[in-house]
Amino acid sequence: MTVRILLADDQPLVRSGLRVIIADHPDLEVVGEAASGSEAVRLVNDLVPDVVVMDIRMPGMDGIEATRLITDGPATTRVLVLTTFDEDDHIYGALRAGASGFVVKDMALDDILGAIRVVAAGDALIAPGVTRRLIADFAGRPESPPKPSPRPVENITEREREVLTLVGRGRSNTEIAEELFITVATAKSHVSRLLTKLGARDRVQLVITAYEVGLVTLSQ
Repeated sequence: MTVRILLADDQPLVRSGLRVIIADHPDLEVVGEAASGSEAVRLVNDLVPDVVVMDIRMPGMDGIEATRLITDGPATTRVLVLTTFDEDDHIYGALRAGASGFVVKDMALDDILGAIRVVAAGDALIAPGVTRRLIADFAGRPESPPKPSPRPVENITEREREVLTLVGRGRSNTEIAEELFITVATAKSHVSRLLTKLGARDRVQLVITAYEVGLVTLSQ
């Protein structure tokens, strides 16, 4: 199936570049472009794309608020945040708003396209290096609560706790399986049960939960 994409960025050059790149891939299709958050929300309601590639900093309504409105709405559209990383200090907020992951503007083009496919398939994209910077960003905010001490997570088994810790460190299902000496299918099953038990929408929310309950810290 073709992945229908909405590009939301206030820089026409960025949108144009992505559109040209995506046009070379028959499984991807750009169905619309937005130059602001409010326009992105309107176009999602009109076009119902599979994925919005969303910039954070845009005039008027920013990408965080737009992400929140889109993910709270009736559409099944998922949001992949586009960031410059070294400049944007709202990554945690974007994920809290419902984004399924994010890509960096200077990433390899194939990686950006791969991220779009991953998010469209219903998974979340968050790499170990990204996880560390995400947690550092959150922990360094003046309004953030003190770093929590590890504590039990209700309704999950000890094995699921181990899996949650590894998810929080950015491990893939394959890496989790290797570290815990289980099959990939079993690792995937544990992750699925964690999503259900913790009421998490996707893997990104599991990463946030792992930090908030103290299973993952900046030193790990």
